[in-house]
Amino acid sequence: MSKPTLAISIGDLNGVGIEIALKAHDEITKLCTPLYCINKTMLDMACGILNVQAPKDFNLWHVEGEFQIRAGEVDSACGKYSYDSFMSAIKLCEEKRADGVVTMPIHKEAWMRAGLEFKGHTDLLRRHFKKDAIMMLGCPQMFVALYTEHIPLKDVPSYMQTDKLLSFLLDFHKSIGDKRVAVLGLNPHAGDNGVLGDEEREIEEAIKKANQTLGKELFFGAVVPDIAFTPHFRSSFNYFIAMYHDQGLAPLKALYFEESVNISLNLPIIRTSVDHGTAFDIAYTGQAKTLSYLNAVKSAISLYTGRFRVSAP
Repeated sequence: MSKPTLAISIGDLNGVGIEIALKAHDEITKLCTPLYCINKTMLDMACGILNVQAPKDFNLWHVEGEFQIRAGEVDSACGKYSYDSFMSAIKLCEEKRADGVVTMPIHKEAWMRAGLEFKGHTDLLRRHFKKDAIMMLGCPQMFVALYTEHIPLKDVPSYMQTDKLLSFLLDFHKSIGDKRVAVLGLNPHAGDNGVLGDEEREIEEAIKKANQTLGKELFFGAVVPDIAFTPHFRSSFNYFIAMYHDQGLAPLKALYFEESVNISLNLPIIRTSVDHGTAFDIAYTGQAKTLSYLNAVKSAISLYTGRFRVSAP
């Protein structure tokens, strides 16, 4: 099988994305043909700041726009360019010029300053494809899907509705197949039978209906959140569904920060991403690590070839 072509959305150029792409280029070209969504002017500027030479086979897909890179700063022009890079990568997939998209980190405030209404990549993908994209992060030892993502914590309880939860569970099953999934409760002690909140009743009803629909017991919960990620519990589950962002990602990043990746499920294209932010504090200092990016590339290739490994070895 020939190597797949992956469109690399370059992310926020005031952050670490371009340094990571340059550092990892030789290694990922052994696995795929990367096509970097950036123009030569911006690449040359970034290379000048990093004091490196771009590899001769660093293939570019031209994305219009020129501005001054300012390492570690939130900038609207930079936000707009990262959006344009991402949209170019999506279009490459839609036109069958690329087999998948791998994204470098964006900065959400920079998108907001650029007048963009999207909270991030997944939100944009959801609206662009009119599909309920699911954000799943992790590595073979543990995957965490997020029922709600980038919304204020105070708004999360209003999303605890049986029909919405059921739809999410069934879409998640379509994406991962017959895997056992631990579904976390929302409240401390998973509500203690209504003493600390009753949102778990909606979660448990959705779990019951999902299992009935599928004709098998695949979803379990509502699991008490503070024991879900303990070694004993994780010995029985690779997959978890968290009710809100930090509930799932705080333990995941504490355990597997450098190797985790972000995978978008329930979409017509393959999209994976690094599982970290723009790291403005170390941008253009030569300190950026490449492991999450390398794993994101490998995950995209595995999804393309149908060999994506979804459980621990």
